[in-house]
Amino acid sequence: MTVERYDIAVDLTDLDHGTQVRCESTIVFECHRPGADTFVDCAVEIESVALNGVPLPTAVDGRIAVTDLGERNVLTVLTVLDCSTHQLGVRKVVDPADGEVYFYTDFVPDYARHVFACFDQPDLKAPHAFTVTAPSGWLVLSNSGDPQIEDLGSARRWTFPPTPPLSTYNTVINAGPYYELRRPAAGHDLGLFARQSLAPILDRDADELFKLTTQGLEFFADKFGMPFPQRKYDQVFAPEYPGAMENFGCVTWMDWFLRRTTPTRAEWDIFSRYLLHELAHMWFGNIVTMRWWDDLWLNEAFAEFASNWAAVRATSYTDAWTAHLAGEKLKAYLVDQGPTTHPIRQLVRDVSEAEATFDAITYPKAASVLQQLMTYVGEAEFSAGLTTYFAKHAWGNTTLQDLIDAIAEASGRDLTQWSAGWLETAGTDRLTLDNDKNRFTLVAQGPGGPPRPQVLAVGAYRASGNQFERTALVQVEVAGERTRLELPAGADLYLVNDEDLTFASTRPDATTRDAFFTNAARLPSPISRGVAVATAWDMLINGEATAAEAVRCLTGMLAVETSASVIEPYLNLAVEAADLWSPASERNALMRAVAATCRRLSDVGAYRKAALRGFARTAADLDEVAWLQAEAGEDVDLHWRALVRKAQLGSPTAAEAQALLDRDPDPDAWISRLQVRAATPDRAEKEAVWQTLAIQRAVPLASVYSFTPLFWTGGQDELLRPYTEAYLELVPTIHLGGTMPATTLTRGLFPQFGADLTFVEQAQALAAQAVPVVRAALLERADRLARMLRSRE
Repeated sequence: MTVERYDIAVDLTDLDHGTQVRCESTIVFECHRPGADTFVDCAVEIESVALNGVPLPTAVDGRIAVTDLGERNVLTVLTVLDCSTHQLGVRKVVDPADGEVYFYTDFVPDYARHVFACFDQPDLKAPHAFTVTAPSGWLVLSNSGDPQIEDLGSARRWTFPPTPPLSTYNTVINAGPYYELRRPAAGHDLGLFARQSLAPILDRDADELFKLTTQGLEFFADKFGMPFPQRKYDQVFAPEYPGAMENFGCVTWMDWFLRRTTPTRAEWDIFSRYLLHELAHMWFGNIVTMRWWDDLWLNEAFAEFASNWAAVRATSYTDAWTAHLAGEKLKAYLVDQGPTTHPIRQLVRDVSEAEATFDAITYPKAASVLQQLMTYVGEAEFSAGLTTYFAKHAWGNTTLQDLIDAIAEASGRDLTQWSAGWLETAGTDRLTLDNDKNRFTLVAQGPGGPPRPQVLAVGAYRASGNQFERTALVQVEVAGERTRLELPAGADLYLVNDEDLTFASTRPDATTRDAFFTNAARLPSPISRGVAVATAWDMLINGEATAAEAVRCLTGMLAVETSASVIEPYLNLAVEAADLWSPASERNALMRAVAATCRRLSDVGAYRKAALRGFARTAADLDEVAWLQAEAGEDVDLHWRALVRKAQLGSPTAAEAQALLDRDPDPDAWISRLQVRAATPDRAEKEAVWQTLAIQRAVPLASVYSFTPLFWTGGQDELLRPYTEAYLELVPTIHLGGTMPATTLTRGLFPQFGADLTFVEQAQALAAQAVPVVRAALLERADRLARMLRSRE
């Protein structure tokens, strides 16, 4: 079949006061074997359906049977849905600040079929022409810009031009009384949108958002040999949106990204990479789309890689790869060495299996592997291969081999072995430096066999005053289990995977192992220190280092770190090591060590906010909380964090929290108030929060993870133990509502304290019966908790 076009009429006029959405989908498609039968996806209530003017029976199990097809066919389906339920694909949200109503669609991976009739698979791309009727005070946004707008009195009709050929999941409608900012740049008309109650926040951040978008558009147009082919590029910050989605020409963001307090450098660093990630998807995912979900990495890994590439080359966020290493890549190392590891490219039999692959393997590991590929073939050759790839496959669908062929041709390298090792083999290589009487050998082991082909570097460092200086950097192409290295003898530290050129678990040589955790802070650059942190953290999660050693390494780093992009990630790691990975007998002392580091860093202007946030998580007593409250000044966010810590320490907070709630301008301040209650060691408060968070699911998904370290507070084990059982009771139905709720709630509600290895075994047993996306998240979290429990012994 070939889908010629979709014409989709959507009526949103009931949403001003009601919950009903009506859609009429008209599909024009060709059948290359006239007389054949097929089906159309439609998993929503159908009012009428007709093929070539002839009425048909309604759908069965989400499929409309269409038989005896002609060479050219027209199918028209009228559907109606209710936004008040757990309806997939659409959401109506009421802003608590002013009662204004907003609407969005979210069709990934196959949720368009829950709204209108379509061929809901990625390789049946077609132009989509949306006509949307909405209340007169609303703006309506979709993929193609410049709609015709017709005034109907109490409503307006927005008729959008047809899109280029897109997969159904890349289409979108965002609607509501949005606040709008526009700016011309890089030959495009750029738009930013937020709910009215967040207009001041969007105004504050607009310059940086427009600048980053412009820089990304120019960089990708150059590196991909193709400019973004549409005049308008909009970005919509929608309330309660569950993440970010790269809809062609109209990206939708959860408006959690519009930070209610002035963002730290680390927050801007993360957001810059997210923004560039979604922008890169205009090429990787929209213009060229994977044929089926087994090549999801073609979309996600390339967007993740390209965002770091662009950040370093085209923006002020030049420590992007270091920040990637300090955050997402560490998560990938953990997952890739656990029970849910899988090849980057794997067999995906259906969409439910595809949902489980939106993970740390497909995103940060695969992005790091692509960085390795660019190192392996050369940046110029890599870019040339991408230019060929887009020129050949624009508006079509591809597989792994299409991309590998393009890069192999441009670089002149046979990538067969590289592709098999990196993309079709699960697990993490282990690289260890062997020093036998100053004869150095890199010992490399692959997951269950020989190492993958890769290029990496080993650095040698000697003390020079209080710092180290690099005396040698040996770059080597690994092609076997043992590779001789010409390194200088007598160095004070040898750093495996210096410059972070590959994805591998690394270990220092045995002779400098014990000094490694102290000396790592003397390394001279953010990336070398980042590699040392990654080594220390990997040793911690694998039981080869203690929490005390990890904290010593991280606090040492924080005392000398010069990159504001990684200060906050390192603080978070230090708190996690002290709080979650340490034995109870050492926990308070390690938390105090982190608190002391935070207090020292608070004197450095660029690091002050991040340091005070870290101090809020580690303050040892009420006197320290009082100091933090005095330092917070007018920063309402810091005052909330101080109250959370005060609650964890067992002090009453109700009156202070109510007073702070009354003066907080954030429309979502009720969430901050709930976080204070979550941290409170009180049975009634825990139960109320659990009901709101887990049973009613009233907390926006973007905020769920912030509750994890608060509800599951260390030292409250007896209070928390009943909720470990309550969590297990949630598992059979936790998937209801779609992929993002399933993943976020499974991970975000998972216990950190109050649970033991028996609980881990129960969770693992439940995972065997869960849907794939829940199974993967549950096994991942169970593995992480088991490692923590062993580290706490």
